[in-house]
Amino acid sequence: MCYSFGGASTMTHEFSQSFPLHSAVRRARLFAGVLVLVALGAGQSGAQTSEGLRVVPLVKDDQVFVSFTLNDGFTDEVRAAIQSGLKTTFTYAAELRLDVPGWVDRTMATSTATSSVEYDNLTRRYALTRSIDGKVVDTRTAENERAVRLWLTVLQRLPLFSTSVLEANREYYVTVRATARPSNGSILWPFSSGTSAQAKFTFIK
Repeated sequence: MCYSFGGASTMTHEFSQSFPLHSAVRRARLFAGVLVLVALGAGQSGAQTSEGLRVVPLVKDDQVFVSFTLNDGFTDEVRAAIQSGLKTTFTYAAELRLDVPGWVDRTMATSTATSSVEYDNLTRRYALTRSIDGKVVDTRTAENERAVRLWLTVLQRLPLFSTSVLEANREYYVTVRATARPSNGSILWPFSSGTSAQAKFTFIK
């Protein structure tokens, strides 16, 4: 038989020793490939978050303050509408919800914040207005486009909700939907429903 030959015996022995080694190498390469895919997936997820709407809630002094940052919201269409003299408004519709595991989440409160701008072609100045639930809370005048972009897309620590509606030691989240429209009613967005995001927090008292 072939096993009587020393060379054949030696070859069979070497094959049996190297097979586990090759399997280990293949497993290591497969594991490394999975790690690369996971890393790529994490990078893509982070990019999607940074390109959209960012929401940050903060509980302080019996209020829930909410900050919005709308990246890439100041589009060419928005700029053209503003320069034409149309009053342009960014609307942030916020909902405060109670996280109910295994059941339908409960809406505790709603609030709407708006940032508007109107350009005066004669004075070359921008009139800025900010409202919360229909009440004007701030007005300013700007002379450059950068200030207008920040006014429309970066809103810091707005007091949108009261903590009186919250239960202690419960999980909540704030959902925000952003849209932009000029005063003629047309939509200044790549899609009609706008863009949305949410952020969770725990109310501890």
